Amino acid sequence: MQNFRIFRKIERGEFFLIGGDCSQGGEDSNAAAFLSKNNRDFPITYKRQGVANDMTTDIFPVLEWLYDITGVPPVVAFERQNGGVSEMDRLSKLNLNNKYKIYVMKLGGKVEGVEETKKLGWDTNTASRPILVRDWKYAYDNHLVHLYDQDFIDQHKTFVINGQGKPEAAKGFHDDCVMSPAIAWQLYQTEDYQLSFGPRAQYQSYVQRNKQVADSDLGI
Repeated sequence: MQNFRIFRKIERGEFFLIGGDCSQGGEDSNAAAFLSKNNRDFPITYKRQGVANDMTTDIFPVLEWLYDITGVPPVVAFERQNGGVSEMDRLSKLNLNNKYKIYVMKLGGKVEGVEETKKLGWDTNTASRPILVRDWKYAYDNHLVHLYDQDFIDQHKTFVINGQGKPEAAKGFHDDCVMSPAIAWQLYQTEDYQLSFGPRAQYQSYVQRNKQVADSDLGI
């Protein structure tokens, strides 16, 4: 799969959350980070120079491939800026086999009690951006997830606070490899696991495993 990097074997039953940052072309790149909610790592990353349309073309077959391997529909959210709105709509229309789910922007809350908007994809605005960056900085700095891709790691080193106090890519650098895992991390907090087929015991085992991981982080 050209433009994709796969760092480990993908397992049956894994639930993936995909955050994508769209490009308008030029030196900027489309980027996407595939977060395994089971293992809390990013075993797949994607990066390609081009426009938003290119990312949809590349990622659509991978979403279906993930479902065929895991048996679980992944959830995908492109940032709505830079053509992401139309590409979310396009991905939705391409989903004829219901092998993945399109993220619907939330107004707030976590897995339970969230209120959805009607917006497909992640909407970065003056209210959501500080939350997006804050939550991801906490997760990244405290090693709550594992990021394998060195290109993605390197971009985090040039993501700085500007003179106005706004976190952004340093001059001459890009933030697509920061924003895409940050979006995936927001999905981690609100999107629940839905098993397409298989014994109920597998779902219960998944829930218990993730509870144990969360408890261990809290020292319980």
